[in-house]
This record gives sequence, structure tokens and C-alpha cells, in this order.
Amino acid sequence: MIPEHIFVTGTDTEVGKTRITTGLMAVLQQQGLKTAGMKPIASGCDWTEGQWQNEDALAMIKQSNVNLPYSSVNPYAFEPAIAPHIAAQQNKTDISLAVIKNQFEQIKQQSDAVIVEGAGGWLVPINETETMADLAAELDLAVVLVVAIKLGCINHALLSAQAIEQKGLRLVGWVANHLEQQNESVEMIDTLKRHIKAPCLGVVPQLRVEQSAADYLCREALP
Repeated sequence: MIPEHIFVTGTDTEVGKTRITTGLMAVLQQQGLKTAGMKPIASGCDWTEGQWQNEDALAMIKQSNVNLPYSSVNPYAFEPAIAPHIAAQQNKTDISLAVIKNQFEQIKQQSDAVIVEGAGGWLVPINETETMADLAAELDLAVVLVVAIKLGCINHALLSAQAIEQKGLRLVGWVANHLEQQNESVEMIDTLKRHIKAPCLGVVPQLRVEQSAADYLCREALP
């Protein structure tokens, strides 16, 4: 079983973290848990209802069964779809782990489970001295790694798993996510299962927009 509060990271950007995050939220909700999502830092936002809003954060709000304001779910939202620390610099904003932790603790008080989704991969900078790894450590969360099954994913996944362990955090599982058809996907996944100590929580095929990853996640590994 994995803990209720989870940090979701990926082997890269655009690997399907949000699809897996909302799938995990759905599975926890099916267990009767009040479950919220949090996207602390997001770049690539649109001006909506008087504020910058990100489609990933909105998807998490839609899935959540805890009523939260957008600013709590996504305290740092930036317009350009670039690395978050660069977006913050251009916006003359300092991303503070203390601010994010304060919002996280408030969300946690209202929820049985909180799924926090990072931006990009594990070591993406958030400011001059800190990375997404530091954010996960500051929130003291167990980690789920999303692996996009494609050429090069084995190296990316093993490096990410190693870095998570070196940070002193617990990798409680990983998800194989198919964004495209790969003829060698079975062999890739088998290799990852042999080399990553943490369990595979699911193998998710290419999904239509209306489909949920929850149907492909291993419930036995979840609370």
C-alpha cells in the first residue's frame, strides 16, 4: 500500500503526469477518501476569470472532491510555457517553498489524501538554488514516477529512480504510460520492472480524452 499523500513526478515534461495524477485521485476517491490535487507551480497558463490558470491544475480541480480555490491548488501560475524558474524570473517572482508548504498544509487539513504534481522532471529548477526534488522533500512526500514508454525511457526512468532514492525519499511505485505506440513496449516495461525496486502501479495504454487512467492502476497497491 502506498501513502495517501503523494508527489507525482515524471521522467520528463509531457509524459502524462496529470493523466496519472487524476487517475490516482479517482482510485483514492473510490476508496471513500476526500482527495485533492495540487499543482504548486505551473507554466503555460491562460488568463481566465481574472487570473492565470493552467489546464493541468484545472483538470485536478475537476477531479477533486474537496472544494478549493484555484489559488490554493496552483499558487504559482505563469503565462509562458517554459521552465518554471525562467518563467518566474521573467515575471520577477521568487518561488518560495515556504509559501507552497503553507498552502499544502491547508489543503491537507481539509483532505484525507493530497496528490501533488510536479512540473517537468525530478530535478527541474524552481529558483536559483532549489529544484522539484527539494519541493517533494519539503512536503515530506512519498513519490510516484510516471514513465513515458518510448525510446530512451529506460535510462531516464532509472536515473530518476536513483535520484529520488539519493534524495532520501521513498519511491513507492511507478506507472508505465503509453503516449504513442511502441513495438518494443513490453520489453521496455519488463526491463524497468527488473531494475526498479518499487512496484509498477499500472500500465496505461493510449487513452482517449474522456478515458481515465484509474481503470489501469493497481488498486492492490493503493490504500
